[in-house]
Amino acid sequence: MRDKSKAESQQLALPGMEAETTEELEGVVDSVIFASEDGRFSVIRLQPVHTKSCTSVTLGCEPPLVGQQVHLTGKWVTHPRFGQQFKAESMHLSSPTSAAGIERFLASGVIEGVGPVNAKRLVKHFGEKTLEIIEHHPGRLKEVPGIGKKTAEKIAESYRAQSELREIMLWLESHGVSGTYAARIFKVYGSFALEVLEKTPYRLAREVEGIGFATADAIASSMGLTKEDEGRVAAGIDYALQQISLSGHCCVPEDPLVSRAAKLLQVEPGRVREVLKAQLQRQALAVEYITGGSEMLIYPPYLYRAEVKAAKKLLYLQKYADEYESASIGSRIKKWEKRTGVNLAEGQREALRAALTYGVMVLTGGPGTGKTTVVRGIIDLLEAKGLEVQLGAPTGRAAKRLAEATDRKAMTVHRMLEAQGGGSGMAFAKDEEQQLEADVIILDEVSMMDIVLMEHFLAAVPDGCHLVLVGDVDQLPAVGPGAVLKDILRSGVIPKVCLTEVFRQGEGSGIVMNAHAINAGRLPECAPLGQGDFQFIPLPDGASTAEMTVRLCREILPREGWSILQDVQVLSPMHRQECGTDNLNKLLQEALNPKSPHKPEFKNSVQTFRLGDKVMQTKNNYQKHVFNGDIGFIVQMEPEKASVKFADDFIVDYTRSELIELQLAYAMSVHKSQGSEYPIIIMPLVESHYIMLQRNLLYTAVTRAKQRVILLGSRAALNTAVENDRTKRRYTLLAERLAQQIDS
Repeated sequence: MRDKSKAESQQLALPGMEAETTEELEGVVDSVIFASEDGRFSVIRLQPVHTKSCTSVTLGCEPPLVGQQVHLTGKWVTHPRFGQQFKAESMHLSSPTSAAGIERFLASGVIEGVGPVNAKRLVKHFGEKTLEIIEHHPGRLKEVPGIGKKTAEKIAESYRAQSELREIMLWLESHGVSGTYAARIFKVYGSFALEVLEKTPYRLAREVEGIGFATADAIASSMGLTKEDEGRVAAGIDYALQQISLSGHCCVPEDPLVSRAAKLLQVEPGRVREVLKAQLQRQALAVEYITGGSEMLIYPPYLYRAEVKAAKKLLYLQKYADEYESASIGSRIKKWEKRTGVNLAEGQREALRAALTYGVMVLTGGPGTGKTTVVRGIIDLLEAKGLEVQLGAPTGRAAKRLAEATDRKAMTVHRMLEAQGGGSGMAFAKDEEQQLEADVIILDEVSMMDIVLMEHFLAAVPDGCHLVLVGDVDQLPAVGPGAVLKDILRSGVIPKVCLTEVFRQGEGSGIVMNAHAINAGRLPECAPLGQGDFQFIPLPDGASTAEMTVRLCREILPREGWSILQDVQVLSPMHRQECGTDNLNKLLQEALNPKSPHKPEFKNSVQTFRLGDKVMQTKNNYQKHVFNGDIGFIVQMEPEKASVKFADDFIVDYTRSELIELQLAYAMSVHKSQGSEYPIIIMPLVESHYIMLQRNLLYTAVTRAKQRVILLGSRAALNTAVENDRTKRRYTLLAERLAQQIDS
């Protein structure tokens, strides 16, 4: 760790301040009044030296810690609402030295294990040497009544982390980069953060959420790296590939990659090609040649590896699967039909035969075509032979649906593989060495699987195991890279059965028929509000559409007896604008869970969380065992902690800083709804969402509903969504690898 006094003696130049004649102000931070989420503005109350009354100070950066001594330069201003304030232009930080300042610092809650009571005890016992004791002699903390060994260790570790965090912030500010990134960097690298910043700053763009290439580049530039430096250009190519993978591609042709990287780096394309060639020669990137070797597709190594390994394992499972008495399959299917009273269509019988015959098979089809009936039949026939069948799906909600439909245990792929760690350190306990124990695995909603998760899953599938992949290829593709289900079908080498005959009748049948109409490019047959199970409410603009969405949830549907939070889900094509999820969540929160003096809440610059809110986890958190898309309700709130109840009464605690992993879920994007079903779906369609209005998105949204679909907004937007069947091509070669058109 760096010399602390040296780090703390650096002066922070606060961004956005004009150069004028300045005054100086010195004191101790009494409290933090406001801190913006982006770290670019804060307001503190300062207790100046030799003065009893506190002063308001505005800062153009993150606030210092409570109790910290600061030396400010700036000017006095008069705010029209808040009166006289000191507008700081620069700030010099140091640790508190007075007993009162130290107690205030410790009592602020920034150090784990220390609240107001322990802060008073510590300062009473050690006086002005308290912080020195915590840092250099933490064992002595046990001298204080009420502080045991574990608490003493927690205090020392937390204080050490705060010291390191402050050093990172100072380092960033001294290199012209906002200190707001310090906490994110420290969370990833811990005590090695300064070493990473100084030696390999471009790692930040790959490994730290919220830090893009521009920020990492600014850090590197502050240390003298030139624009055409090979390391910088290589990092730019890596980042361009990373951004391309976020659009669903596994690889990309050379020209678009060079063009994107050159624009990002602001260098000539020729320099990018030079560095790209060097990267390929040292195998830092992977490459595949197609169309007779005339076209080059470039991969990040991890996606190349995932695609190659997934293809090899699928072909192996297909070739070397155990045989399950194929000669008697027909009679066994007939006996099952007689026993269950189910009269299968020929397509369904074909699917059952294929699942029992082939090592790998794909079962696909739209809503109401009997995929669930086939899955139940596969399970019954295999279990009757004493075989071990495992059921899985990409998301918790999809797994729950599968379990309910089959009356068997089903789990997410992540739980099946016993996911551990997180981010770049993610690992799975189940892999090539420690495989799953199953004779047959049935995986539902495979259209949601990206190539990386599929690679890890297939690695854990034991040799000889049969694999049944179930999904609807016409739904939205996976959010991550790849088009696994579509590519498997496109390859033509994996046996498949596509069910087309619609069986579902009665309640919800209008939804099924309209879903198939949409998929075929025909407009759905819509009824007015309150009639039928597929309704459309025409409205003139986005504002009235948003208003009606709220009325449906606050007044109309509750009067019919529906539980809005449990039975109804609002879906939107986009996040922004009047009918985007961001605005709808604010409106619906105010309508369904309004602010109350008796209802605690956490508020930041992005959103407010309130006791009782419906929320969604937005990233996989392997430590907490909650995953992207999981829905829950805030059931408890304390000053620094919120508790969320997810499915099966699973309660997870979040600290205030961890709430960034949650978002309100009164409204959600169609992508986030995949794998789920709800009795009622409400979907606003407005022309301003034209960029996202496409057939597979509308089809996916409609097929989430079991009993009623309510579309509202513009008929022109509905027409656009149905007519627009243009889907972006994803660059992948999984189909070609399965067809063995590529040697790899």
